[in-house]
Amino acid sequence: MGFELDLEIPGVKILNVSRDARGDYVIELHSTKTATLCRKCGKTISSLKGYGEWILIRHLPVLGREVYLRIRPKRYQCFECDNDPTTTEEFSWRAPGKSYTRAYQDHVLRILMNSTIEDVCLKERLGEKHVESMLSESFFGEEPLKHISKIGTLGLDEIALKKGHQNFVVIVSSRIEKRTHVLGVLPDRKKETVLRFLAQIPSKLKATIENVATDMYDGYLNAVKEALGEEMEIVIDRFHVAQTYRKGADSLRKEEQKRLKQELDKAEYEQLKGLLWAFRKNPNDLKAKDHLVLNIAFNHSPALKKAYELRNAMTDIFDKPCSKQEGIASFQAWQQNVKQSGLNCFDTFMKTLNTFQAQIANYFNKRCNSGFVEGLNNKIKVIKRRCYGIFNIQHLRQRILLDTIGAELLITK
Repeated sequence: MGFELDLEIPGVKILNVSRDARGDYVIELHSTKTATLCRKCGKTISSLKGYGEWILIRHLPVLGREVYLRIRPKRYQCFECDNDPTTTEEFSWRAPGKSYTRAYQDHVLRILMNSTIEDVCLKERLGEKHVESMLSESFFGEEPLKHISKIGTLGLDEIALKKGHQNFVVIVSSRIEKRTHVLGVLPDRKKETVLRFLAQIPSKLKATIENVATDMYDGYLNAVKEALGEEMEIVIDRFHVAQTYRKGADSLRKEEQKRLKQELDKAEYEQLKGLLWAFRKNPNDLKAKDHLVLNIAFNHSPALKKAYELRNAMTDIFDKPCSKQEGIASFQAWQQNVKQSGLNCFDTFMKTLNTFQAQIANYFNKRCNSGFVEGLNNKIKVIKRRCYGIFNIQHLRQRILLDTIGAELLITK
């Protein structure tokens, strides 16, 4: 029993369907178009001159078999140009000069999502260059800025291409209406590189930037000021701020544990087992055994208890609703408490707080942070691990775009 096959390809009719030695389908087509555009003057021409050579174009699979379209493109002659040149018709469903249809290209990109080029090559019997070419010549190979109409919050952060090496790349992203977009992947974190990228953002698009979320790296901060103006609101992410003051408290914990290990007998010191995680946990997440080990540690070290309280007090400042001015006042009151405590474990953080106080306090204006950047970075790390590392910047950007917005653009087609 036969069945009808709709190729969903305009301007052709099926002449014949056969199967080759491997059992794959070969569909012979005839173009139903009666005109094309002259390659020289661009006018419509309809005088048929003949046919070109047969070409074989790969299409979407059917019933688990590969499908190839066989067609001879028509050639038309223009009598309005000198020497009456001929033009071979192009097919809208095939990328010029390619041996596959646009639909098949989308099919390959769909199965490439959350996979590897090697896997796709194996499943589709393709060469790596074919798959890389399909990705590069697709939407995902274009500059992301061409397809963005609004930026909102612009995020700057870096990831390491290879763990243990200092070859960082910068991920430039945006957050608008609860959606994250990749704007660029830069080859290094130098100020000049970041500045060059920011400067090339079209003026109309720059006007849609509401604020910039970043860490405390001077290269980012100075590049933003030069490219976007001194008035641009820069928000130093509270996550990076928290790392600094939590590190200060944790450094004291290490010192105190080292001291207590020397001063206490073995049985007493065993009671401090689990202190590391109990000390680092959010107080609301503590279990009974965590409270117990903390109380034992604090009885032996009042300084550690004070550092713990001061650390949590700084977190509370960020959590409570307040204005920028109120936030700064809370920072200053906290610093006064640190000075009165006599602790020096927060000295580095207080220098940071004094240097970047305005940018850190900008957080209180709209509660903006770069959590979306960190989330995107985690996705990128997964992509890198799955692909056993991607060291070509352009390929990395293409894979990020494919795996983050590919489902929206390809699967819904």
